Amino acid sequence: MTLEAFGQSDPLTIGVELELQLVNTNNYDLTHYADDMLRLMAQRQLPGSVVPEMTAGMIEISTGVCRTSGEALAQLGQIRDALVQCADKLNIAVVGGGTHPFQQWHQQRIYDKPRFHELSTLYGYLTKQFTIFGQHVHVGCPDADTALYTLHCMSRYIPHFIALAASSPYVQGQDTAFDSARLNSVFAFPLSGRAPCVLTWDEFGQYFDKMTRTGVVKSMKDFYWDIRPKPEYGTIEVRVFDTPLTVERAAALAGYVQCLAAWFQHERPFIPCEDDYLVYSYNRFQACRFGLDAVYVDPASGEHLPLREHLLATMQRLAPFAEQCQAGDALALLRQEVQDNRNDARWLRERQAKEQLLGEVIRQAALRFRGE
Repeated sequence: MTLEAFGQSDPLTIGVELELQLVNTNNYDLTHYADDMLRLMAQRQLPGSVVPEMTAGMIEISTGVCRTSGEALAQLGQIRDALVQCADKLNIAVVGGGTHPFQQWHQQRIYDKPRFHELSTLYGYLTKQFTIFGQHVHVGCPDADTALYTLHCMSRYIPHFIALAASSPYVQGQDTAFDSARLNSVFAFPLSGRAPCVLTWDEFGQYFDKMTRTGVVKSMKDFYWDIRPKPEYGTIEVRVFDTPLTVERAAALAGYVQCLAAWFQHERPFIPCEDDYLVYSYNRFQACRFGLDAVYVDPASGEHLPLREHLLATMQRLAPFAEQCQAGDALALLRQEVQDNRNDARWLRERQAKEQLLGEVIRQAALRFRGE
């Protein structure tokens, strides 16, 4: 199998995918209602799509192609409202967050789809442990080489994305001490992590050919990288975000990715190289573990500084591109939460400290998702 040609897309257009939790309204554990939700949602005229995910207690929604984060928010809000109405009919609830705080992985059911069963056969228990919930953001690129350039520049900002979106502090009923424990589950897969540092589509095609000849890879879907090219859409796809607790935050995160891409594609501020990745895993770990309190190591200078400081400086640098992308409101929302040292992981911990009952935390998170 050869690598497909890189498709056409309008530069800087965005698309958002959200993996969401389906929970019962008794103890707020995950419930296997994906088929029923898909049946009801199929009766609605909606933008984007609603599809199954790996296990039956989760569902994935996606927008269509959007030009602004405001447009993405409008579509996500419309899909969210339909999800809530369908869930009410089934007496279940829909929740954001990167992990369900107390679900037991062995109780999950693989959704009845050939690819999911194939993955379950290959990966064993890891497949059910993949009952985790992420946001993916696509951003359009004018050509394949620009896509790879944008990808490698974007890799410098992986800690930003992780810390801003972190919403998975609890796993199996325990506080993990991580703001984003979800990504630890992703890292268990052999083709996860970072993309190879190749800068032209011809080189990437050679890499893809080598990987397919090993028999390890059959398509781009087999790469679970933090950021990967999506040639069929003409985009790159950022995959490290935990699913936020609200669609407003999800749209704001997409706006941030769009502004970064506009900066990279218009000004070409970096010259990517393999040495950029020397501190990649360390920065990634810091953001997962400490969230907005992480330390960020600059890949070029080696300077250590608070991630929060690097975030605020970057947002200031992006101000003209936020205006160009009509993402001023998105960046203002995120900037305020960085200044307040708040993300969804902190909200979940504060709720649990008050309630001392994770089921009640999920009930409140379900209300928050529906906009109440």
